Amino acid sequence: MAEKKIAGGNELLNPAHILKNELEILPKTLVGDLGCGSMGFFTLQAAKLVGDQGKVYAVDILKDVLSAVEGRARQEGLYNIRTVWSNLETVGATNIKEGILDYTLYVNTLFQSKKNKEMLEEAYRLLKEGGKLLVVDWKTATGPIGPTPDTKISSDQVNQKAISLGFRLEKEFDAGENHYGLILVK
Repeated sequence: MAEKKIAGGNELLNPAHILKNELEILPKTLVGDLGCGSMGFFTLQAAKLVGDQGKVYAVDILKDVLSAVEGRARQEGLYNIRTVWSNLETVGATNIKEGILDYTLYVNTLFQSKKNKEMLEEAYRLLKEGGKLLVVDWKTATGPIGPTPDTKISSDQVNQKAISLGFRLEKEFDAGENHYGLILVK
């Protein structure tokens, strides 16, 4: 069944394609959706891919966002999602055991902070050795939608900061008309 398109949300990005075909999430794995957002598009899709024997941690700084994600998960019959309230700009603040995640996701999240190096460091801390970080964010070219140009962070900036923390770039891909995608490995 085709996923219902929601203007301004999954209409811009295709979570199923990105997580299955680009990141290649496997069943029975652990995923952290860091800055999951109230619609939880990537959280819900990741939960479907990891299955009942996997787990997805939906992390956000806003408690009402986490409540909304829990509600959507229950509506879809997904019980492998755990919500975690955290400030991702503070390294060590996320209440998930260090070094256990197979995948971490930052989707349209890094542009919202001036502390994106700390946020990348938090993703690194949570990943196991060989784990993968997916970054999807706004292309820096100006367009009719998205954040203002001065808040966008380029793929080169993300890659440089990530490499300085110990990540290596596995691949860069076009995540949509307005977004770039990076997969980085710990």
